[in-house]
Amino acid sequence: MNSIRILNIDILSIRKQELLEQLGKGVLITPNVDHLVKLQKDREFYEVYQKAEWVVCDSNIVCRASRFLKHPIPEAIPGSSFFTDYYMYHKEDPDCRIFLLGAAEGIAQKARDNINVKTGRDIVVGAHSPSYGFEKNEIECQELVKLVNESGATVLLVGAGAPKQEKWIMKYKEQMPGVKLFMALGATIDFEAGTLKRAPKAWQKSGLEWLYRFLKEPKRLFRRYFIDDMMFFWYFGKQLLGVYKNPWRK
Repeated sequence: MNSIRILNIDILSIRKQELLEQLGKGVLITPNVDHLVKLQKDREFYEVYQKAEWVVCDSNIVCRASRFLKHPIPEAIPGSSFFTDYYMYHKEDPDCRIFLLGAAEGIAQKARDNINVKTGRDIVVGAHSPSYGFEKNEIECQELVKLVNESGATVLLVGAGAPKQEKWIMKYKEQMPGVKLFMALGATIDFEAGTLKRAPKAWQKSGLEWLYRFLKEPKRLFRRYFIDDMMFFWYFGKQLLGVYKNPWRK
């Protein structure tokens, strides 16, 4: 499968339908502008990316930027909407059993109920909202691993924000042998629960979903979108000029 180099990671050149048909085992990560900036400063996050089997473009901004390259990314596949397509694609597949891990208290359970109603079966076999900072509590992490294993899940979606969710998956995935597919998908659980609304289709198609989210949560997202993430354009400009250097390769 072909991939496109954006800064210091390789992003798969794949369309949504192909991904639905081919996605089986491994770890799915969906990079956006924020990820690409963090990957310049966080070596552990970078190492996680090197081990992931499925690295798929989440961002319309990154997708459009890739048009300046010889081989552009064919389309953005936002993780939050892709997950809906994924479970509907597998709604009659008894081997697809999903566990939702993340979001605030009660939200994962609400998302579970909504998804099971939509698919017409208990495709989501478990849901849990961990405590804030759970990743630093080894006792709680082992309890989470036990919950997933006892549920019989074959797919684990972790929605805890980047880079926390990706690092947690890589640290504990070997302890969950029944899980074949791991997905790191941010706010997806909130979207499925209906507690967080996605941008209207017109905003999504125009690449302005990030602006819609900012208008909903300006205090939380101002620094991320208008300060931190602006560095992406600096790094990408250096790539276009042929002077970008991967900070983790000497």
